[in-house]
Amino acid sequence: MELKDILARCDHTLLGQTATWTEIKAICDDGMKYATASVCIPAAYVKQAKEYVGDRLAICTVIGFPNGYATTKAKCFMAADAIENGADEVDMVINIGWAKDGKWEEITKEIAAIKASCGDKILKVIIETCLLTDDEKIALCKCVSDSGADYIKTSTGFSKAGATFADVELFAKNVAPHVKIKAAGGISSIEDAEKFISLGADRLGTSRIVKIAKGLANDGTY
Repeated sequence: MELKDILARCDHTLLGQTATWTEIKAICDDGMKYATASVCIPAAYVKQAKEYVGDRLAICTVIGFPNGYATTKAKCFMAADAIENGADEVDMVINIGWAKDGKWEEITKEIAAIKASCGDKILKVIIETCLLTDDEKIALCKCVSDSGADYIKTSTGFSKAGATFADVELFAKNVAPHVKIKAAGGISSIEDAEKFISLGADRLGTSRIVKIAKGLANDGTY
């Protein structure tokens, strides 16, 4: 797979608590230069970033992040606010405690409500796989499939582990055909990126692939 095809699947990500506008602007510049799928940034920067990039790059942000335990009403407001500010895509975190309690109907309803708040924009659902059993992951594949969301996503990158090949394989076997897969957290090499894509990931949440591309560009090999 060519590097440009991998980059086209990357949500170039900066979600650290200390992120500044200078840093956000820099990843927007990188996203446009290397034609990434989007940049994924804190909600407070969405309006400024969208004004900066216009139609040249999709802006993604996160809600209920990283813990997922805000109320549904709060998450819906956050999603609607992000869209109003110019977000093209929203990555939400489920209520993981509800998953541990087996509240699958409540989770499905929450995701559906947030999708309604996003309108025709893309909604990705983060289930934080490192905190779940395989049975819980399979149940959440059904929740996401039934909710109308566009993607299921492995991880926030803020918990104890990120994406694994096994989790992407499990998703691919258990989500409905209309649900795409995003692997995120710990994707650090071209080889890993290719493997995740081969297993069924349509998107990759990472900043390292762009860094690799920049290094190759500096060496004159890309």
